[in-house]
Amino acid sequence: MSRLMRTSEITKRPVVTLAGEDVAQVRDMIFAAAGGELGGFTLAGRGLFGGPLKQALGWGSVLALGTDAVMIRDVQVLDPVDAVVAQAASGGGGGNVLKSEVLTDAGVSLGSVSDVVVQVTDGPGPRCDVVGYEIESSEALGTKGTKVLIPLPDTISASGQHLIVPAAAKDFVSQDLAGFGASISAFRAQLEGGVA
Repeated sequence: MSRLMRTSEITKRPVVTLAGEDVAQVRDMIFAAAGGELGGFTLAGRGLFGGPLKQALGWGSVLALGTDAVMIRDVQVLDPVDAVVAQAASGGGGGNVLKSEVLTDAGVSLGSVSDVVVQVTDGPGPRCDVVGYEIESSEALGTKGTKVLIPLPDTISASGQHLIVPAAAKDFVSQDLAGFGASISAFRAQLEGGVA
């Protein structure tokens, strides 16, 4: 089973061991530099005064990303933040994509990124792939200033300043997560068929 969620919905989600120990909460996402996958999470302590932790959680140590918690085997799976970031950045590039401008490969600005949409697939070896962006749209989409969802190709790479998407992506914009899965599938099918 898979589901779509905005990364902003994942922040502050508790990180819990299989023994029921509440060890941290998600502070931020670490994206892999290439390939469009989630690399892991930076963490914060739980509670009102819980600040950033020196440990992070690599995606490979996640047993499940549920609607209410991130599940891990035990606290020993946490690694130093620098190690998790270095592993995610091993392909080069990467960076924070929020507020980055989304341009088509034809040079048209579609808007700026306000959130990242991921697809979480459950099961042994769960996956969490970046499948789209929520953007504050430009005039090019005819909905200037509104937030819309734009699908991404299977494999992406982000520089942190400008994000390039195929021009066809603008034809598959969605207003909400409920219909966005179909938009992603149709967009990727069109790209695979060579009709972009």
